[in-house]
Amino acid sequence: MAISTNLKHIQATLPQNVTLVAVSKTKPVSDLMEAYHAGQRIFGENKIQEMAEKWEQMPKDIQWHMIGHVQTNKVKFMAPFVHLIHAVDSLKLLQEINKQALKNNRTIDCLLQLHIADEETKFGLDQPELTALLQSKTFLEMRNIRIVGLMGMATFTENQDQIKKEFLALKSIFDGIVTQQQLPHFDTLSMGMSSDYPLAITCGSTMVRVGSSIFGGRN
Repeated sequence: MAISTNLKHIQATLPQNVTLVAVSKTKPVSDLMEAYHAGQRIFGENKIQEMAEKWEQMPKDIQWHMIGHVQTNKVKFMAPFVHLIHAVDSLKLLQEINKQALKNNRTIDCLLQLHIADEETKFGLDQPELTALLQSKTFLEMRNIRIVGLMGMATFTENQDQIKKEFLALKSIFDGIVTQQQLPHFDTLSMGMSSDYPLAITCGSTMVRVGSSIFGGRN
C-alpha cells in the first residue's frame, strides 16, 4: 500500500493547476497498477520500448508521457499512443515526430527541452536555438505536432539558490513565448522532480515528474 499512500500524500500537496506525472521507469506493471487504482492516470517513462510494453498491458485511459531523451529511429514505436513527448531538443527530432504522427493520423503534443543546468550531460536547446527553431519555415509547416510548452532539468546539486535561478530562467523564457502568442496551445511548463518539485512549483511549474517519492528508489 505504500505506493498509493505516497501518491495520495503528494496529490494532496499539489496546487490545482499542477499536473503530476508519475515516473514509472524500471517499475513493474503491478506497481503502476497500484498507482492506477489510487487514481493516477499519467505515467512517465524514459525508454520507448518499455513504455510500449506497458501501454499494451495496461488500461487505455492512461496518458503516457515520454520523458527521456528520444532517438529519432525509435519515434515510430510510440507514435500510435504517446500523449506527450517532454524532451524534444532538435528540429530533426520534431520532423520525425511530425512524420510518424501523420502516418498514425494523429497530432502529437510536444514540449521543447531547454538546457538550463550547469552540466554538460543534460540535453536541450539554448535560447538562440529555441528562437531559430520556432521561426524556421520547416517548423511552421508542420501540421501533426503541437508545441504545448517547455521542459527543463535543473543542475543535480544541493544548492537551492542555483536550482531556483535555473527554474526562474526557464519560467522567464516560457513567459516570453506566452506573451508573443504565436503558439495557441502553449500552457505547460514541465520542471521539477522528486528532489526539487516543491521549489519548481513556487517558480511557476505546471507539471512535475515524480518517481522515487511515489514508487521508492530504483534498483
